[in-house]
Amino acid sequence: MKHLLLILTLSVFFQDRSICSVLHVGASYQYHALTEATAIAKPGDSIICHDLIMQGGMSVSNLSGTSERWIYILAESGKTITIQGGTNSIQFSDCAYLHIEGFTIQGQTGNGMNIDDAGSFDSPTHHLRIVGCTFQNINATGNNDLLKLSGLDFFEIYSCLFFNGAAGGSGIDMVGCHHGMIFENVFKNLGSNSIQCKGGSSDIQILRNQFENGGARALNLGGSTGLSFFRPQNATTEAENIQVIANVFQGSEASIAFVGCRNVEVSNNTILFPKKWVIRILQETVDVTRFLPCGANSFYNNIVVLDNAVSVEANIGPNTEEETFMFNKNLWYKTTNQNWQGPDLPGTVSGQIIDNPKILPGSLFILESTSPAISAGVTYNLPVKDILGSYFNSPPTIGAYEAVPLITQVDDIETKVDIFPNPFDDEIQVYFNDNSFKTISMMDVNGKLIHYFETFDQSMSIFCNELLPGVYFMKISNGREQMTRVLVKR
Repeated sequence: MKHLLLILTLSVFFQDRSICSVLHVGASYQYHALTEATAIAKPGDSIICHDLIMQGGMSVSNLSGTSERWIYILAESGKTITIQGGTNSIQFSDCAYLHIEGFTIQGQTGNGMNIDDAGSFDSPTHHLRIVGCTFQNINATGNNDLLKLSGLDFFEIYSCLFFNGAAGGSGIDMVGCHHGMIFENVFKNLGSNSIQCKGGSSDIQILRNQFENGGARALNLGGSTGLSFFRPQNATTEAENIQVIANVFQGSEASIAFVGCRNVEVSNNTILFPKKWVIRILQETVDVTRFLPCGANSFYNNIVVLDNAVSVEANIGPNTEEETFMFNKNLWYKTTNQNWQGPDLPGTVSGQIIDNPKILPGSLFILESTSPAISAGVTYNLPVKDILGSYFNSPPTIGAYEAVPLITQVDDIETKVDIFPNPFDDEIQVYFNDNSFKTISMMDVNGKLIHYFETFDQSMSIFCNELLPGVYFMKISNGREQMTRVLVKR
């Protein structure tokens, strides 16, 4: 179902099959290998893979769509299509306007998937989307990444899973990447990092993700890069202009590491029980004649819950400008010390709240109605979404979840949707007053996706007899507005 809309849209929009083709790949299809199809694919084409197991070790170069006609590489809908083994599953080099969706990548001995600019720094791979893929169980223990990105500009990675990475590697490793969004993914049981952003990377947004045991540094914002690998070559920071908003972190030695980075904003996240530090401030690439020190970064509107595992909240290394950091309107709570006076932080510290955030029992981020975090944050200048996709209010709730979402965003779509019964037993009915395209997502209180539908229908039934009694969330979007409804199973 998840590819049906895409294929229908392509069929309608590109009626001339000489312009747009659907290329089928599999043992019983015209193209037996993915590389046979990519070798002839033209802008606007869709490549659909059918074999349940595809052998890794493929290489694809110079595969380019256009801004109006992307090339799509899709796993067959309804099947788990696994790219197994190889040094890398696929290495994409010097590609553009490429959409990859629906694959499971596992068992590689190098990196799970490589995307790069083939070493030609002046012509990066660009305009690339990775959607709904699972990267897991890498067959390596060193500096090996589930997804390695080098010289990639204008990209999106969303609705993906990153599980069981190499002990010395990252879930996503970016070297010299720019203008990217990484959102609504899940990272679990990673090695060094869940996401690393270094080598001159800039203008990256990390939004609405969930991290569980995300590595020594769940987010390594910066790092240490060999000089020859910086993109651009004259970069003066490892990373800059990064936004980290509305994520949930559980565990990891440190949730956030600022490493040789500047102009990084970490806001409205929920951080739960880091194992050693909450944040680190480090400078690993040291050359005062070229590189600026780690500094001018901000940390605000975050909930931090910790216990005695953390004795130093902010680990600060040499050669940094820790005095230029800004901490504002964060809520801190130490579960093992009711008389705790708060964290020891560098830089400018204001508006701290030391109190129990009152996270709903059984949830990671949903707050009780009496939480001191509600409406206590710093207001954004532009609309910003919380972890469930609702917009933060003004002023926002502190943490990843907005307890009082803006009403203006849902006025139109609310009048077009009817959901009942609520509370429900085993079935939910959803009715719309038109037959436009809609997406429906149903999640538990931890934000775990339970059901996902794409439909033009005016009504549908959702069967939920497998769900345990409790609170659930349904998010409905028509591409212009969205709404989130709280549902209760009896």
